[in-house]
Amino acid sequence: MIAVDQWLEDFKQTIDSAAGRLLQITEAQSEQPRTEEHWSSKQIIGHLIDSATNNHARFVLGQLKNDLVFPGYDQDQWVQVQHYQQASWPQLVELWRAYNLHLLHIMSWVPQDKLKQACIQHSLQNIAFETVGEAEPTTLKYLMKDYVVHLKHHLSQIFDNAAI
Repeated sequence: MIAVDQWLEDFKQTIDSAAGRLLQITEAQSEQPRTEEHWSSKQIIGHLIDSATNNHARFVLGQLKNDLVFPGYDQDQWVQVQHYQQASWPQLVELWRAYNLHLLHIMSWVPQDKLKQACIQHSLQNIAFETVGEAEPTTLKYLMKDYVVHLKHHLSQIFDNAAI
């Protein structure tokens, strides 16, 4: 296995610590929206599962081609049609945990040259959490690290902006 970078170790620690904290949230608490216009914890974890699903494909395909051009997805519709609000909280947390451990595994095995390969053609101006200008080159490593930043952002919403 490739030497684990600090950001990957941080991702692993985030998954491990957040899973335990998430399971301390009751079913009823997980169903409460943060405000009228915002998702509940169930819906946020559902969104993070959807993000993992979409990024799983991106992380694999990013190793098989020479660009980082990927489609986006309508996150609100994905959450709505999957009815995360009616799903079991512990099952959602376990799926989130397992999927992210799998993504960590994938990330850990990407060859360094592929991680650092500059890509001029990309869609990160549209799909990244912290976007990259269309004319700026970017890397698969940036996309992977951006995924972790996005995940932490949403976990902090669940934990009322507590440090994760």
